[in-house]
Amino acid sequence: VVTGFGELLGYSIRLVSGRLADSTGQFWPITIFGYVLQMSAVPALALTHSWPSAAALIILERVGKAIRNPPRDVMLSHAARHVGGYGWAFGLHEALDQFGALLGPLLVAAVLAREGDYRSAFALLLVPAAINISLVLLTRWLYPRPQDLEAQPSQPLHNHLPGVFWLYLSAAALVAAGFADYPLLAYHFSHTDSVPTQWIVVFYAVAMAVSGCGSLLFGRLFDRYGFKLLVGLTLLSSLFAPLTLLGGFWLALLGAAIWGLGMGVHESIIPAAVAPMVPAARRASAFGLFTAGYGIAWFAGSSVIGFLYDLSVPTCVVFCVACQVIAVPILVRVGLNTESRAAVEDDVS
Repeated sequence: VVTGFGELLGYSIRLVSGRLADSTGQFWPITIFGYVLQMSAVPALALTHSWPSAAALIILERVGKAIRNPPRDVMLSHAARHVGGYGWAFGLHEALDQFGALLGPLLVAAVLAREGDYRSAFALLLVPAAINISLVLLTRWLYPRPQDLEAQPSQPLHNHLPGVFWLYLSAAALVAAGFADYPLLAYHFSHTDSVPTQWIVVFYAVAMAVSGCGSLLFGRLFDRYGFKLLVGLTLLSSLFAPLTLLGGFWLALLGAAIWGLGMGVHESIIPAAVAPMVPAARRASAFGLFTAGYGIAWFAGSSVIGFLYDLSVPTCVVFCVACQVIAVPILVRVGLNTESRAAVEDDVS
């Protein structure tokens, strides 16, 4: 209940955070506030003495992430062409994020193995949190106006987001709805004994490694091939369900790797494609709306997947694959629309 409410609240707040960033233009203050809130919440768990206070901090961490994500993504998009492209910028960000997602738990595990004390483990996380805030402030000092990095002039402000954005959001929502969370896969591995217990965490580590490396590789390729790559990766990612839920050990390992590949696509290429679709002056609102819709679809889809799993595993697999396959023709149409718009802009230039 706590984590689910935190996620749902977080995705909802992104709508407000994105609109606020667009209307005020205060991208750095909003981003810094979100980072401070998020980075202070986890180490503060070392000071808790009851589950309600711990629950409040867990929710606060999600809220901080929700506040800073839309304006942060806008600033990434402004820097994207300066560093090589939208796909590369968001892919590099996701790869570093996955590196931290591996390093943090290993750090906590090392403290627990040595001290056996959760308070010490959470308190130690104050060090990377402080480094994070320092880097954010340093970046603010070096690049006070990240919009100046935009290679092309900002597009005029429109009252409505373009139709292609809404079409793309519907496709992304379908992809998200059919993408199961790893805890369900871990439960299946344990429940069916298809994967020995000690290997389940190894499978997750493999998935995260593939996610991080895939983000870098496919982010770069997306800048070159565009939506053709996204269509192919969506079809490939849909294979995670039959491999993990119907296969044995080795097929499940391959499925876990493909699941990690899908995670990399979800966290890098899919949001990167939003930036060129919308006017620069509306990007924060677009990112907030997109991630909120995407997250709610994932939440709803995960609920359906869990319900279907109890009824029939093959039916669950069909649902996962069908959602992502149905999204493919929509992605093809969005890709054609985007390419035609890019061609027109090139002609104008």
